[in-house]
Amino acid sequence: MLYRLLNRINHPADLHRLSSEELVELAEEIRHLIISTVERTGGHLGANLGVVELTIALHSVLSSPRDRIIWDVGHQCYTHKILTGRFHQFATLRQWHGISGFPRPSESEHDHFGAGHSSTAISAAAGMAIARDLKGEDYSVVAVVGDGALTGGMAFEALNHIGSLGKDIVVILNDNEMSIANNVGALSDYLSRLRLDPKLYRARGKLSSLISKIPAIGSPMSRLTHSVKEALKSMLPGQLFEELGFTYSGPFDGHNINQLRKAIRDGIARRGPVLIHVHTQKGKGYGPAERNPTKFHGVGPAAVPVPDKTVTFSEVFGATLLELGKRDESIVAVTAAMKDGTGLGEFAQAFPSRFFDVGIAEQHALTLSAGMAASGLKPVAAIYSTFLQRGYDQIIHDICLQNLPVVIAVDRAGVVGDDGPTHHGVFDLSFLRHVPGLTLLAPSTGQELADMLAWALGSSGPVAIRYPRARTAAPSGIYSANYDPTRSVELRTGRDCVIFAVGPLVYEALAAAEMLYPQIDCSVVDVRSIKPLDSATILRLARLTGNVVTVEDNVLAGGFGGGVLELLTSEPGVAVSRIGYPDAFVPQGPIERLWEEYGLSATGIAAAVRELVSGDIAVAAAKGD
Repeated sequence: MLYRLLNRINHPADLHRLSSEELVELAEEIRHLIISTVERTGGHLGANLGVVELTIALHSVLSSPRDRIIWDVGHQCYTHKILTGRFHQFATLRQWHGISGFPRPSESEHDHFGAGHSSTAISAAAGMAIARDLKGEDYSVVAVVGDGALTGGMAFEALNHIGSLGKDIVVILNDNEMSIANNVGALSDYLSRLRLDPKLYRARGKLSSLISKIPAIGSPMSRLTHSVKEALKSMLPGQLFEELGFTYSGPFDGHNINQLRKAIRDGIARRGPVLIHVHTQKGKGYGPAERNPTKFHGVGPAAVPVPDKTVTFSEVFGATLLELGKRDESIVAVTAAMKDGTGLGEFAQAFPSRFFDVGIAEQHALTLSAGMAASGLKPVAAIYSTFLQRGYDQIIHDICLQNLPVVIAVDRAGVVGDDGPTHHGVFDLSFLRHVPGLTLLAPSTGQELADMLAWALGSSGPVAIRYPRARTAAPSGIYSANYDPTRSVELRTGRDCVIFAVGPLVYEALAAAEMLYPQIDCSVVDVRSIKPLDSATILRLARLTGNVVTVEDNVLAGGFGGGVLELLTSEPGVAVSRIGYPDAFVPQGPIERLWEEYGLSATGIAAAVRELVSGDIAVAAAKGD
């Protein structure tokens, strides 16, 4: 495709010179570019195709970067990036050293706030509106929020606060799920125009003032007018937002650029907090995504199918929980808007009364699980590592402090690839390891995950199991009665060094040991339990070899290696080298590329071992050992 119009857009101000017809044509060019790019790079397809017209309308009315557009979650920002000078970089979307799939202030002055998690935009926009007014500046602030994001409590906290302050702010509710009948939409559109037109709004205020001044009938008539208005409002969409202090407008057709441009202009002119409700279709313009928006929410790059007998860790988790659920009716599953992503689809279908999707509300998911555990059920809360960060207080206060038997399935632990730093799960070992009473496990295989899950559901206290976004061999069954995941497994014995590895990095460690042999003879241990540590095995092998290397798909600060160092503090003569991520946010890129970059690959581990033990090996050789 030639992209006749896109080649003329170097800055969003260029949109101001396009006609209405050209804006519609531009939308088609952008859709083609997004689809063709995501086919190669992977990315969030459905949400981005749904907001093409809305983004064009915003940038054709506003003046970015002076005016500020804040994207909630951020996975719908592709059109925004294309229109803000990144058209020619778009081919590098989500690639190593390429542009991010989310807003990133370091990438562009048009990205005013970074986002990868949900329900943050209204809070951030409110903060900017407050700063603008305190500094005496003049610009518009617009937050674009999906209907799913409103299930997050933080969004309502922000709505409640900004509504009470009365600041000039526009919140655009991008509703891509609700179906609204034409007659309701037309009536609401008409009432919105009356409410938002500045002239009519001022006229209504003057009329109310005049009526109240009419002798004898003025005051009763004014009260009657108010009562009628309130009764009408209670029957119309948007009453909730009106009660929170917002002027509600909509719903509008989110694919009608002219209608959207007018709604945005009117909303800004109205002043005060305004909520504009738009109805969009996920995957708009791409048939498969329109028909199955869940499947096309996030997609990987297109590839030739290769026969593969492996399964994902998430699939192992879901299949195991389904089997365990058939055996035990007290098992219940909880997730936060990630039913399919966490592998719980079949459990939900088999046991609908025992499955709970709470929406984007991780805090509620965890305390809900605590309440069920306190009442005799066996809840399993499946949450991505990066989103579990949002429920940190609930883990400590509501689950672990009360020693409640909640199983937390920590999916997508470690680096996850092209979604980058907002989605890497590289902090969970650090923020879970120090919580009293919590058992923290990390399987290296699907079989271990199945065994650990069954073991955890028989535990009397809280258990977290962290596993990666990766494939593994399908398990052959579920553990025997004497299974104990808190005991480490020595997979390879050696005399010169011991490598303690966490999760699937065990296999990188084994490969490193093979590379080093026979010059350096290494033991390799599948740690399995980060808390409690298998102190006996760690101390025994550390004393035997005198050289310890720890490997973890987590930041080094507060992680597994730190726990080993704490244990070995009183062990003289033991040298320790830790491999993990530094005190910095890990960028986007293929998982294997990131492992190579940070020394977690077999080659990197082997290099660390050589550096650690080279002196000892030289001494041993001189003695003729």
